[in-house]
Amino acid sequence: MSNKVIPVVRAEEEEEQELVDPQQALREQCSQKSDAQNMWSKYQECNDRVNSRSNTAETCEEELRDYLHVLDHCVNKDLFKRLK
Repeated sequence: MSNKVIPVVRAEEEEEQELVDPQQALREQCSQKSDAQNMWSKYQECNDRVNSRSNTAETCEEELRDYLHVLDHCVNKDLFKRLK
């Protein structure tokens, strides 16, 4: 019988870096800017108004879309610069 040598490869142990989603980090930063804060306030006012009524057809979709548009516009300026 012949002796076969089977190589064993062991990965070096490195400390794993916790991955951070750059979009989440940018969303948090952008949500603190004044234009995003203004849109969030308008959305909250609408939401409070709708919740105070028992029977209404009003929704706050437009206000929410406006807020998300401002937020996404801010995020998209820097997002692709941060991707690896």
